Amino acid sequence: MALLRAASPSDLGPVLETDRVLLRTPQMSDYPAWAELRAASRDFLAPREPLWASDELSRSSFRRRVRHYLRDLREDVGYALFIFSGSSGALVGGLTLCNVRRGVTQSCTLGYWIGAKYARQGYMTAAVRAVIPFVFDSLELHRLEAACLPTNLASIRLLERTGFKREGLARRYLRINGVWQDHLLYALLDTDPRV
Repeated sequence: MALLRAASPSDLGPVLETDRVLLRTPQMSDYPAWAELRAASRDFLAPREPLWASDELSRSSFRRRVRHYLRDLREDVGYALFIFSGSSGALVGGLTLCNVRRGVTQSCTLGYWIGAKYARQGYMTAAVRAVIPFVFDSLELHRLEAACLPTNLASIRLLERTGFKREGLARRYLRINGVWQDHLLYALLDTDPRV
């Protein structure tokens, strides 16, 4: 069960904690661990992500990224969270809730990545399960959307294991690794059973 801890005045953003994972907003102090994990995982991540910029892993690029995350948080349009192992405290991946839409839609989009050495160990399942109550109970959204490549069996299993329902196929939906690629579309509603 995820517990939402209130952020102290010196903290920024939500902190979600289970026995398996801790999720919190990225901070500049996370740069060394983030850069090391992303560099070591590049071959694993590249087929599933947009092309990396030439300065992708630089400190200045990370600083811009953190500023962007904090702006999105302040404006209630996105929530970026780093995922840490509950037992070791190691950074294992990241999760974003982006495109937060209010009004008649009340929805957002889930994105995620896991470091290669932490894949298939249950960290992402625990992180997604932890973020679902935050989306529906704290942000009071109605719909959580996700998309994945039809060939990404691990993501398909993750989404289905955490209660998402497949809704269709979006042709040439996202530009992944430099190529416009089809994606399977998934969604979870606030009225769906939580698994």
